[in-house]
Amino acid sequence: MAQGLRIVRMVADREKRGRRLLGVSQLAAELHMEPSRVSRLAQELCELGLLERVERGPFRTGPRFFTLAASLNTGWIRGARTELEALVAMSGFRFRISVRDGYRVVLLRTSSNDALPGSFVKPGMVTPVWCTGAGRALLWDHGQAAVEDLLRGVNFIGIGGPGAAHSPVEVWGLMERDRPRGFVTAAEEFEHGIHELAVPVRNPEGIILASLSVLGSGPALHDSTSRLAGALLVAAERLGSGASPTLDGAGPASG
Repeated sequence: MAQGLRIVRMVADREKRGRRLLGVSQLAAELHMEPSRVSRLAQELCELGLLERVERGPFRTGPRFFTLAASLNTGWIRGARTELEALVAMSGFRFRISVRDGYRVVLLRTSSNDALPGSFVKPGMVTPVWCTGAGRALLWDHGQAAVEDLLRGVNFIGIGGPGAAHSPVEVWGLMERDRPRGFVTAAEEFEHGIHELAVPVRNPEGIILASLSVLGSGPALHDSTSRLAGALLVAAERLGSGASPTLDGAGPASG
């Protein structure tokens, strides 16, 4: 999925900038991927309507792409960028909004200080659901049986940082630990030296739409845990309700 998103992103970006559109071999060269893999993924993307191709010519964005793009400009997504920047202004930390695709977490949006040029952190980035705070926040309403079923057959070996869980039972134990506090804490579970706090974003009916998370070094995040958790909860509630964010409304100023 991540590779497919890279293809869509490159096609859309070239079309938006008015640059020459590319076929399979050119896309493969630009993305440093095998032509056979690009060909297969591009065909699947065309079948989904995200890309289109006329008579074996270059690829361009398809009708489904524009439908999805329009949906990202409505409701809580529309206010997400301002909400993220309000949180940055309040704290200086990095913030992210993510959604779930099975046992994967897909990064939807980042704060401006987290999406630096050349960084691997970009919308569309995929991480495991079991060793990220954002991922466990997306599983907040899952029971133990549902968590074990979702993660059955997953290879935990060699994935994540030193604090990562290595079995569904360990994942459930971390979730049970966090429930009384009302937010997820993850210490070096995906990256060495990086700690994370996360909360679910719910719609007015209570269904989890996404997760909102903050990342930083262990000592810095630990000293601000109460303040940041409160800000995340307030921002998540506002996003889920569709309320308009303001730069001075990111949450409590002190913990």
